[in-house]
Amino acid sequence: MALGGNPIFNGKNFRGATQAPPVPQAYGQNNYGQGRVPGQVMDAQSGWMSQQQNMSQDQLQQMYNRPAAGPAETGRMTFDDVIVKTAICLAAVVAGAAVTLVVGQSLASLLMIVGALGGFVLALVNTFKKQPSPALILAYAALEGLFLGGLTRILDGLYPGVGLQAVIGTLSVFAVTLVLFKSGKVRATPKAMRFFMIATIGYAVFALINMIMMWTGAVDSPFGLRTSFQIFGIPLGVFIGLLAIGLAAFSLIMDFTSIEAGVRSGAPERFSWTAAFGLTVTLVWLYVEIIRLLAILRGDD
Repeated sequence: MALGGNPIFNGKNFRGATQAPPVPQAYGQNNYGQGRVPGQVMDAQSGWMSQQQNMSQDQLQQMYNRPAAGPAETGRMTFDDVIVKTAICLAAVVAGAAVTLVVGQSLASLLMIVGALGGFVLALVNTFKKQPSPALILAYAALEGLFLGGLTRILDGLYPGVGLQAVIGTLSVFAVTLVLFKSGKVRATPKAMRFFMIATIGYAVFALINMIMMWTGAVDSPFGLRTSFQIFGIPLGVFIGLLAIGLAAFSLIMDFTSIEAGVRSGAPERFSWTAAFGLTVTLVWLYVEIIRLLAILRGDD
């Protein structure tokens, strides 16, 4: 698993699950995984041999002819689990966004603040929680939806069309990164990971400084330093935005790597919620960076 990326996947709980010993074979499953019988897992070979002695030849043959237990039957995480739960999380985000898009402007602004603060708190809670909680994860998704809906409403009001463009852009980046990952053309190599960590820390420092300067009134531009300075006539925010989108896209690659490791190692099925939560966090980040870059580009026209 790629370490140093999304802290949700690098937490001791998800990482421990992906590094756990393989799921024990079900009672009756042979060493080649060609058969099983329902029942409890046998802890000792003597118990299995004892049971064999009480079976007829026909019963033994029927047992060996039965299909092996699949990941879903043994309670392990599968890609289908992750896809379904991620879709549920994104549906909660859309539902939350719909609320702030249909209510009055003043209430939408209030809900946006509530969503931003509440989403941040629940993100921390879900990240460090020992066991994934579907209710808290869906609550996080809904709160982030309130925040994204309010942000989209503001920026789309100033620059009509950026909201739809940001949605299309987010889905496009997600699809491209998934295709590249599945093809094996882009991987989270140690060298790429080092660059990602350095660039992410640098971006976080810039974002913090920019936020402080905006709050203190040191800069009066709507996007702070992003639009206060230009390089060759291009706002600084364009370069910063492209870098941030690239970092978010690579974070998706690391998320896919972690999920793949979890499925291969037979992580418990409940951790598919953790995987869905991690993907949702990265997609929220990606959407924010894309819509902000689009707004900066439109504001520069």
